[in-house]
This record gives sequence, structure tokens and C-alpha cells, in this order.
Amino acid sequence: MTISERILNFIVQGILRLICRVDVSQLVRVPDHGPLIIVTNHVSFLEVPLIFTHLRPRPLTGFAKAETWDNPLLGWIFNVWRAIPLKREDADMTAMRTALEVLQEGRILALAPEGTRSGHGRLQQAKAGVALLALRSGAPLLPIVHIGGEVFKRNIKRLWRTDFHVIVGNPFRIEIGDRKVTAEVRQQVTDEIMYQLAALLPEKYRGVYADLSAATEHYLRFSDPSQNNLLHKG
Repeated sequence: MTISERILNFIVQGILRLICRVDVSQLVRVPDHGPLIIVTNHVSFLEVPLIFTHLRPRPLTGFAKAETWDNPLLGWIFNVWRAIPLKREDADMTAMRTALEVLQEGRILALAPEGTRSGHGRLQQAKAGVALLALRSGAPLLPIVHIGGEVFKRNIKRLWRTDFHVIVGNPFRIEIGDRKVTAEVRQQVTDEIMYQLAALLPEKYRGVYADLSAATEHYLRFSDPSQNNLLHKG
């Protein structure tokens, strides 16, 4: 890490400790390097600085909406963190190519398949970009979920600290064999990934993926079938 990042991470973690009680003990399960795609739920602004700074010095990067760089301070912060600008209104192939290069370099890429913050903590319908990245890179995926950010705004108004918990699941790969990568296949792969996230969450946070009985695992491959996250649902 650069000196700038060390200083930035120290300051960010100090601020987060003032406003949150953080349980990130399970992050020790995250590998020290990639290629690896971390998939996570997207609830509030909290999870990015909190999870990112606690995962360093692992070689980690992730997407951030391109508008972030309109703010000079935030732009500087996300440049220090080597974030990838993502234009969300259409398929951003430049961001996709950069993400694939990150994985080819043996680094870790973190992304939230939902694309936008929920605010309420319940899973939303995910976009299929995560499936495309997994298929093109061949990198394993590691589901990580967090709980607590959905009540941060309410708590901070009352000067209460927010309990923030991180849960790390079991990794898996995506394999489709000789099937053609159609839009339907991409969506099914995406939904199978999201059900793995849903299984780590308490039922009230599973949102559109609440019915775990509807989950399929046609394209998921675990090193040990008993590691399927659906077998260890939260």
C-alpha cells in the first residue's frame, strides 16, 4: 500500500469506529490474493469503506459509480483505492475490460450485483454483469454479506452507534460447459449467485430471493458439495 492509502485507511477506520460497532471477524476467511470475485449485498454507503479498509492489504479493488469523481474529495479517495469508474446507464465495456485485467493480474475484485443501494437491506433483483465477469474470467466467487447499514441513518440521528456484522460464505465457480451464453443463461447464473448470498442472510433480508426453495445450482461448482451455502442458510 502507498503511504497515502495507509493514512486514508487509518482515518476512515477511526471514523467508522466512532459511529459503528464493527464485527468483521469472518474476513480472515478471505484469501490473501486473487483472482477472486467478491460478491456482496448493497445497502448503504457504509459497506464500501468499512469492508475495503478491513480487507487491506489484500490486492483489492471494485467498481464505483462514475459520478463519484464529480466530487473532488471522493474522486481522490477512490483513486487512492484504485476503484474502477462504472457508467451505470448502459453496458460499460471499458469498466468490464478493466475488471478482467484486475482478475488476470491475480487481484481481488469486489462488486455488488444489485447495482444500486437498497437502503432497506433487502436483496433487490441483480443485474447480469456479474455472470459475464465470472464466465469470461473463470475466477472463483466468494459471497460476503453484511447486516446493519440499513439502520445507520436512523441511528446516527439519535447519536447511536450502528452494529455492523459481516458474514463470509463458501466460494464457488461458474461452469456452463458447452452451452451458449444466452441472456437467459446469464440471468440464471446471476440468480444462482444471488441465492448463495441470500442463504447467508436472515430471512427478512432476502428480498426478491426470499424463496430459497426456488434456488437452482445448475451452473455452480463447489470444491466440496457440502460447502453449498444453501445447505448452511442463515
